[in-house]
Formats: sequence, C-alpha cells, structure tokens
Amino acid sequence: MNATTLDFFFDLSSPWTFLAFNNVQPILAETGAQVRWRPFLVGGVFNAVNPRVYEMRADPEQKAMKRSFGWLREWAQLAGLPMNFPSPHHPVKSVNAMRCCCALQDDQATLFRFADAAFTAYFGEARNIDDPAELAAIADAIGLDGAALLGRAGEQAVKDALRANTEEAIARGAFGSPTLFVQRAEGGEAMYFGNDQLPLVRQALVAAAG
Repeated sequence: MNATTLDFFFDLSSPWTFLAFNNVQPILAETGAQVRWRPFLVGGVFNAVNPRVYEMRADPEQKAMKRSFGWLREWAQLAGLPMNFPSPHHPVKSVNAMRCCCALQDDQATLFRFADAAFTAYFGEARNIDDPAELAAIADAIGLDGAALLGRAGEQAVKDALRANTEEAIARGAFGSPTLFVQRAEGGEAMYFGNDQLPLVRQALVAAAG
C-alpha cells in the first residue's frame, strides 16, 4: 500500500481527543499512514460554528452530559488509559497549552511527545495545563527546556500560527476536537470527528492507500 496522510487537528482540553490521540496509533502503524499533528484552538471553533457546546456545559446535570461522562470512563478503560475527569480545572482554558504545541509543530516527533505528556498530566493526573508553571514542568520532564518553550509560545508568530490552524480547520468543516482529515484516492478529502469514528478513519486510510 502507498502511504497516505492523516491530518489530526487536536486540542489538549478535550477528553475524547485524548482517547483518539492514543487509539489512532495502531491504525497508523497498520496502514502506514503519515500523520500530521495539527494543534488548534477548539474554543475558537466553538465560537465560530458550534456555540451550543457552551449551552450544554451550562447545565452539567442534564442527562446527556451525565451519560457522556460515564461512557467516557468506559472508553478510557477499554483503551487502558487513565481518566480523572472532570477535574477541578474543567473546563480548562487551553490557549497557553496549544501555543506550546504550536511552537513545536515543525518538529512533529517532539510535538507528539509533549502532547502525549500533557494529555496524561491533565486527564490522568488532574493537573492544570493552563498554568505556565505546569506546562514548563511537563516540558522539562520529557527533556525539553520548559522556560524556553514558554518563551517561544509567547511569540507573535506562534500565536498567529495557532490562529491560522484554527481558521483552516473551520474552513475545512471542523466543529470540534478531534477533527481528522483523510485524502481520498479519487480526490478530495474525508472528514471525521471524535474517537468513535476511528474505524471509519481506518477504512478511509486503507482505501486511500489503495
């Protein structure tokens, strides 16, 4: 099979993205697909195209919200992942964290390691990934210079890159995180949303690879 590309738009604040980020790994290995990790700001997406999310969050006692937390824990158990959620920091502001990711996006391997560690810090350890000190500690723990990363994350070019990624995702049809795009063999692209659509992602990658 010829390798094809998967664009994986993600925000570290999303528990379903934490699941998909991990659950997509066997699919990538099986299909030989090349992944491009694309940090974006899901709050910007919600503001632009899906503001009803905020209405749902305003009433955490509604049946759909309470059910979703239970299913989330079951999905995490199935994947063998820790899920200490919702934490005292939910819903966390992710701008600082996603700027750190965006500062690393030209080094995809390092971006993956940082995102993996940050996901675990937030969902497994209930740490506040909006806190610059926590972000620096996460970076330091994987061998990066946390202070230097925070400095880069504050640069205007990085802020602009995160905004551009978010606007690109919206233009391509995204309405939440994670959003995944597979290039179709016949042309165009297929968009998928969420952890539960990964079987469809696998199918599309296999078809695109021929």
